[in-house]
Amino acid sequence: MSKNTPITVAYGDGIGPEIMEATIKIITSAGAKLDIETIEIGEQVYLRGNSAGIEPGAWDSLRRTKVFLKAPITTPQGGGYKSLNVTTRKTLSLYANIRPCVSYHPYVSTKHPVMDIVIVRENEEDLYAGIEHRQTDQMYQCLKLISRPGTEKIVRYAFEYAVANNRKKVTCFVKDNIMKFTDGLFHKVFDEIATEYPEIKNEVWIVDIGAAKMANTPEDFDVIVMENLYGDILSDVAAMITGSVGLAGSANIGENFAMFEAIHGSAPRRAGQNLANPSGLLLGAVMMLNHINQSETATKVHNAWLKTIEDGIHTYDIFKDNISKEKVGTKEFAKAVIERIGEKPVKLRSAEYKGKIKKDSSNKTAKKTIKQNKTLVGIDVFLDWSSGSADDLGGIMKKIKSDRLKLISISNRGETVWPDGHPETFCTDHWRCRYLSENKGETVPRSMIIDLLTKINDAGFDFIKTEHLYNFDGVAGYSHAVV
Repeated sequence: MSKNTPITVAYGDGIGPEIMEATIKIITSAGAKLDIETIEIGEQVYLRGNSAGIEPGAWDSLRRTKVFLKAPITTPQGGGYKSLNVTTRKTLSLYANIRPCVSYHPYVSTKHPVMDIVIVRENEEDLYAGIEHRQTDQMYQCLKLISRPGTEKIVRYAFEYAVANNRKKVTCFVKDNIMKFTDGLFHKVFDEIATEYPEIKNEVWIVDIGAAKMANTPEDFDVIVMENLYGDILSDVAAMITGSVGLAGSANIGENFAMFEAIHGSAPRRAGQNLANPSGLLLGAVMMLNHINQSETATKVHNAWLKTIEDGIHTYDIFKDNISKEKVGTKEFAKAVIERIGEKPVKLRSAEYKGKIKKDSSNKTAKKTIKQNKTLVGIDVFLDWSSGSADDLGGIMKKIKSDRLKLISISNRGETVWPDGHPETFCTDHWRCRYLSENKGETVPRSMIIDLLTKINDAGFDFIKTEHLYNFDGVAGYSHAVV
């Protein structure tokens, strides 16, 4: 007889306790073998002064079980409260967010009756690193961070997911026509790893037209892998065009930990009324059961849920007079699913789970980073300055002399404004002065950089940030301003 699997459960806020109770009742009725540890998260924890929304002791439970089934929470209004999801994903290194987006036509209204895609979203990097600064009265910045190891992990996971789930194609969405270094790396790594999976079709789309095509003809896609921000936005779009965000579950997967949840919020206005649809959290729990290798139970639960939907037993959010047969509450919906355990849908495609994805690393290893010759060739100096025009600034900065470093250009918001700028270009108080070695590609000693910054400071300028400019094996490792 198999042992129970320990999991950590959080009932959350708003409708969270109701849908979690329904979810636990359904999966245990189907035979899930679980030892449940309960922790408190969310609004009351925030209001007790914990900015992360989770008590320090709760991490002990998560480290013991390594599996987290989480209901939605309410984050109090106002500043100073961290995203619990972001905190959990980063703390436990949950690098992959998996969101299946499936249409259940004709039982759930949708314009896309054959939609069946899975979005694999990178979970730790990109703009969600949350590194932001206010630099001037007018200018704020957010740093976009994309690493080769992080990209390799998420892209490989997407292909392994496709193999394990008999998917035929993996698509990558990027914006590397503009962000040539960060999104360019994501694209490059995708192309490298795609060659290791010749049985899986692969393609790359620029994210804007790719998103438009996904919204118009989602049946053309299968698995889509994306960076953090694109994936966050488009997974919600994909869930909505299937017919309801409330039906979507989500998995957050790491090397050692995993978290499962619904993608919707806590809906406090619906709390305590026995109205909420537990389907999103239930389908997240199905993914959890598969992850902990209780795939037979996962299959039974999912098929019982599909049969319930097919039989027209619907909660208020998806109820349609001409399609649905009975409008039920949260508890009654759970009861209906339990009554159908062991049954399969007749018209909807039945589910079948095969267990946790076992990544094949026999001949698929991360590409070893080759150490390149890195040479310092210049510096970008960012100024907070509002005392004149671009030509005025260029005239002053040109007089600040430095051995072996030459002022090449000044840009404002990425647009070159000196020399030969255009008077129509709108400028803020945030300027980038680019200095490069006078002899192209020649290494600049750091002492020269320090000397230049000292002179700029002595001239009365407020330099708010610097970025060293490097060549890697002679190739520029920095973007050029738009001319």
